[in-house]
Amino acid sequence: MSMKAKGRSFTVAIEKGEDGHYVATVVELPGCHTQAKSLKELDRRVKEAIELNLEASGGEVKIPQLVTVKKVHV
Repeated sequence: MSMKAKGRSFTVAIEKGEDGHYVATVVELPGCHTQAKSLKELDRRVKEAIELNLEASGGEVKIPQLVTVKKVHV
């Protein structure tokens, strides 16, 4: 992992698509997504996606703090 991403923690939402692939979304980095056939591969790819996102922004991303995740019944 690059120095820019080292020491930072990110929240990753993981879903399983209809095609069986896992899809990861990095909550704190809008537009930062990746997918893979296995969770092990997804873990590698999501770290790579975060690094690339931070490199593209010069590592100067103001990362909002996630307050909560909840279900809402309607």
